Amino acid sequence: MHTDLSVRRNPDPEPEPEPAPGRAAGPGGRTRSRKLAAVTAVVASAALAGSLALVKPAAAATSLKSLAEAKGKYFGTALTQSNLSNSTLTSVANAQFDMMTPGNEMKWDTTEPSNGSYNFGPGDALVSYAVAHSMRVRGHNLVWHSQLPSWVSSLPTNQVQAAMEAHITTEATHYKGQVYSWDVVNEPYNDDGTLRQDAFYNAMGSGYIADALRTAHAADPNAKLYLNDYNIEGENAKSNALYSLVQSLISQGVPINGIGLESHFILGQVPSTMQANMARFAALGLDVAVTELDDRIQLPASSANLAQQATDFAAVQNDCLAVTRCVGVSQWGVGDADSWIPGFFSGYGSATMYDQNYQPKPAYNALVAALGGSTGSSSSTPTTPSTPPSTTPSTPPSSPSSSAPGGGACKVADAVNAWNTGLTESITITNTGSSAVTGWSLVFPLAAGQTITNGWNAAYNPSSGQVTATNLSYDATIPVGGSVNIGFQATHTGNTGAPTSFSLNGQACSIG
Repeated sequence: MHTDLSVRRNPDPEPEPEPAPGRAAGPGGRTRSRKLAAVTAVVASAALAGSLALVKPAAAATSLKSLAEAKGKYFGTALTQSNLSNSTLTSVANAQFDMMTPGNEMKWDTTEPSNGSYNFGPGDALVSYAVAHSMRVRGHNLVWHSQLPSWVSSLPTNQVQAAMEAHITTEATHYKGQVYSWDVVNEPYNDDGTLRQDAFYNAMGSGYIADALRTAHAADPNAKLYLNDYNIEGENAKSNALYSLVQSLISQGVPINGIGLESHFILGQVPSTMQANMARFAALGLDVAVTELDDRIQLPASSANLAQQATDFAAVQNDCLAVTRCVGVSQWGVGDADSWIPGFFSGYGSATMYDQNYQPKPAYNALVAALGGSTGSSSSTPTTPSTPPSTTPSTPPSSPSSSAPGGGACKVADAVNAWNTGLTESITITNTGSSAVTGWSLVFPLAAGQTITNGWNAAYNPSSGQVTATNLSYDATIPVGGSVNIGFQATHTGNTGAPTSFSLNGQACSIG
């Protein structure tokens, strides 16, 4: 995506459509196993020491985790509770990864669906699994504007701080000593470098971030505390704003240990300034981590696409290796079959290093080579690359011109992924006219009860009713036969329907 923003794509992956996105199936709090309790001291002491070197588990020499550990790093993945029943997926995860991030099970809508009523069962199941397979845990996440129960947003502003502090304290205390780190505040920034005006900002101003960090530290002093966001991988307005914030937090003595770079890339768009950006945060005394890596491709993926993806994955790993305080890389998901990308970015996929059958792709071999290993074979699966789905970017705005598609021809395809009170919509605009579009506005009606909370790859105004999506600086031109993908997250009151019409620069578009 970008300059640097174009690299991005979209916010933290929403719930995979499991029982209901954002909620993992399963009963409430469960008793932890003795084995889980026994390793608590080990995990806590490792976090306290700040050491990233792990005792190497028995694994083939070419496993990503053993190669990363040899360099003082980790290589992780994200799992959801439903993944644990897939033996093919878990065999790869067990062999390759030594850090685990719960996909949804520690988010607010799962852990505290109603005020003061906590459900740690799904998160406990994943922590137990991680412990049993010698994986550490990245706690994800404590405060986020998305997957936030409606009761939080409905609170009077003078009650939000107490609710936030109670939630952080209860969850961080529950997992005290069992997580390596916490994403304390997730995605606090807009792409233009302003803070999101969510329930927390509206109630407390920018000070909510410092308060959240202090509260998390008080509850679990040995966990590493991170701010995590997307579109901050390279040097740009968003990462500059975060850098300034972190400088201020450090000067105030606020406990913060690291920055998470989500890294949901579009093929060929890893920013050239990623290493320099990592280095400047590291120079402040912070760890940096690549927390949610994937690299989406417009389908069908060609062999050239997969080769470029391998180059992209290697570039990210090499950037991390070049910065001492880059502690590790985590891919978001294990393989293309469990990736969030196809469900959120229509026409995209093939975003991970393993294909739909969990066979390694060229990106796997590129990572092994970057980490100094042999690319002869994978320790968990045969080396047979393949293909699957992929997706798009996000950044700041520019003003469109009045160029309409030649002949007024445009086509729109959209996909809605809805859960209890929220939805994500992915919209692909294709220029089917005879001349390029330079500068565009797409107008469409949102269904009654839907309100956009954030979007990517376009500026949206207003947030409900008849909406106009205007191009950003990096996606202003749509060539003949070309497409651009945009999207947004929205709340809803029961109607999850897609827009019934679209017009591009005043010209009606076909839908399909």
